[in-house]
Amino acid sequence: MLSSTLLTLLALTSATPLARSTTLTAQNLLTIAPSTSTCDPTADFATECRPATVAAPAIAKSFTTYTITTFGAQAALVSIILFESGNFKYSQNHFPAPGNPGQGTRNMQSPAFNAKYADDLAAKGVCGLTTEKVAAAKAQGPEKVLELVNTDSLGFASAAWFLRTQCGEGVEEGLAGATEEGYVAYLTECVGTTATEERIAGWKAVVALGQW
Repeated sequence: MLSSTLLTLLALTSATPLARSTTLTAQNLLTIAPSTSTCDPTADFATECRPATVAAPAIAKSFTTYTITTFGAQAALVSIILFESGNFKYSQNHFPAPGNPGQGTRNMQSPAFNAKYADDLAAKGVCGLTTEKVAAAKAQGPEKVLELVNTDSLGFASAAWFLRTQCGEGVEEGLAGATEEGYVAYLTECVGTTATEERIAGWKAVVALGQW
């Protein structure tokens, strides 16, 4: 006869669903964009490329840092990062050549927003940034400001920062349901870009996962 303790354990196991990861993983990114598995050292701007194994933990940490808790909102950020960085190949704007100096990070923020991002990071003392360092970079131009915020940890976090600080509360609420309507509103009302078929297709590939 089974002991009462073992019976209790069996009952709990059968009644409780297996825990599932709620953290973005490299495998999630590879499912969405298989090309993120590696970087081609011979490609143009190869030094900017990062594989999924680098991108995933940096993006996941940004969700925690900026309290982006719903899958829908997280999926929107993963989608825009993949699109804007060419599947993590670029961290600066290069196209059309010669690109827009100072525009970059993994969601290709404009120089003006990179300056705001740098100011916010400096105010919090993130990654050793100070108001003096940011002021000195600004005096040298937008490309120097981009250098401050374009490390792996900060560059992959900028999309979450932008959503948390530059978009209205209603935009994030709209993303929570992982609906196309909510994503289009995010693109057009906050990011300030067009909801093209390519962008929507990329977003659909992410939300198709259903969860991390």
